[in-house]
Amino acid sequence: MARMTDVIQVTRTYLEMRSPAHLRPAATPAPTPEIERLGRCTPELFRHLYEGVGRAFRWTDRLSWTDEQVQGHLSDPSTSIWLMSWGRGPAGYFELRRHDDASVEIVYFGLLPDYIGRGWGKYLLTRATLAAWESGPERVWLHTCTLDHPAALPNYLKRGFLPVRKEVYTVGGAAGPRGGGGGKKSGG
Repeated sequence: MARMTDVIQVTRTYLEMRSPAHLRPAATPAPTPEIERLGRCTPELFRHLYEGVGRAFRWTDRLSWTDEQVQGHLSDPSTSIWLMSWGRGPAGYFELRRHDDASVEIVYFGLLPDYIGRGWGKYLLTRATLAAWESGPERVWLHTCTLDHPAALPNYLKRGFLPVRKEVYTVGGAAGPRGGGGGKKSGG
């Protein structure tokens, strides 16, 4: 296991989809979790989702945000938060962001730990991609890194995303059960 002073080399892969026809949807699981766009997301729910999904993968870039920063982010009309629920509680989420270059980014995406391993990530990514295409962008994109869940990159590829660029960077210290870190935006 990595020590806090260890340096970890990370590969970040950017992927994109240029047409909704390229989406290879996953099967709808049975029973099916609910997925809905949140009209209003509180800073508390935002933090719960971000921290709960990203803890093991060292999502750190938003941990220091104040309530005002979170509220400002959530009130931006180019940002939308979508919640996956099971029963009466959250199971995962995704965040979409429209960009000025006629693209939509799947900024954050993932499941809370209790819901990993059910095949729901494939379904959540399918729904995130469909939601991203609804506004008519020229492309949908995301990125992932080697600190993310091992199923992340294969899931993106199986859904029809194509790699367009890679970069390598280093992070220090250990975090989470995988001993890595680096922050995640649908990857790192």
